[in-house]
Amino acid sequence: MKTEDLITMLATGAGAVEAPAAAQRYALAIGWGATGATLLMLALLQVRHDLGHALLLPMFWVKVGFVGCVAAGSLFAVLRLSRPGANINWVPVALGLPVLGMWTIAAFTLIEAEPMERSKIFFGDTWKSCPLLIAMLSAPVFVAVLRTMKDLAPTRPRLAGFAAGLLAGAVAAVVYCLHCPELGAPFIGFWYLLGMLIPAAAGFSFGNSLLRW
Repeated sequence: MKTEDLITMLATGAGAVEAPAAAQRYALAIGWGATGATLLMLALLQVRHDLGHALLLPMFWVKVGFVGCVAAGSLFAVLRLSRPGANINWVPVALGLPVLGMWTIAAFTLIEAEPMERSKIFFGDTWKSCPLLIAMLSAPVFVAVLRTMKDLAPTRPRLAGFAAGLLAGAVAAVVYCLHCPELGAPFIGFWYLLGMLIPAAAGFSFGNSLLRW
């Protein structure tokens, strides 16, 4: 059977993995990956000492909500890109809305801040390490999600790799929230996003080789 014929067959639904089954596979992969990321965080970084107090702060939950929404949008993208011929028109919307929301909060925060304070709000105290630590914690999730995706039928491997990497970065960012002391919206909207984009860029770069079938 030619590759074109196989893709056509899968696109019409013959032999394709049902969406609920794919979702279950990814749920399992994310669970194992998140567990690995959490253990890695506990071993290398540890939970922030004032987590109990942080849980009472609205901005902590805004941060968790932001990366959680990016994770949800990325999972939607991963599920769509794992199926040949699936419509991905809504993928940019699902990924862009949480970013736009956080950037809006960040813009108002910077506008209302004193000029001398804006640099501090943007860079925080951990801007040099934050993106790299998120990328590091994403590794277990990245491996688990890619292994699951490879068993399905992605026909756009670069985009699929990008979505898988972004999902891994977002899940890792959720875990990283338990360690990170930063709560400024400008910091979260830029440095957290950069950390999530590092594994996404890796997935895009190596998607052809990692997801070839």
